[in-house]
Amino acid sequence: MGLKKFLWFVWILVLGTIPLTMTASADLTKHDIEEIRMVVKEEIQHVNYRIDGLDKRIDGLDKRIDGLDKRIDGLQEIMIGGFGVIFTGMFALITFVLWDRRSALAPAVRRQDVLEKKEDAIERALKDFAMKEPRFAEALRVAGLL
Repeated sequence: MGLKKFLWFVWILVLGTIPLTMTASADLTKHDIEEIRMVVKEEIQHVNYRIDGLDKRIDGLDKRIDGLDKRIDGLQEIMIGGFGVIFTGMFALITFVLWDRRSALAPAVRRQDVLEKKEDAIERALKDFAMKEPRFAEALRVAGLL
């Protein structure tokens, strides 16, 4: 945007100075005017060459930016893959812990059930025996079992 303004400024300056030089000096010949035009044209070409050089530098920067974009995309893919591996490992660990707890507690729960059944059977047997033996019934009452 600034470059276009600069070119317009140069063009207006050139167009503005031509009539001033014609009115200020009537001694200019057609050859002088042509020579002035050639000088202005050369200056404009020089500015155009500089603009072309800037365009090439900008193109080089665009290529570098594209290279950086590709590198950033690669890093994003690596990070996403890394997070996937981490989350998969966490899920596997939690699943293993839950499975291990259930499988480790299962034998203890079965043993507790067996012991509770045996305890109930012993308690019934003691109560039945206490019905037949009054001294034994009294001992169970003192112990708080009857």
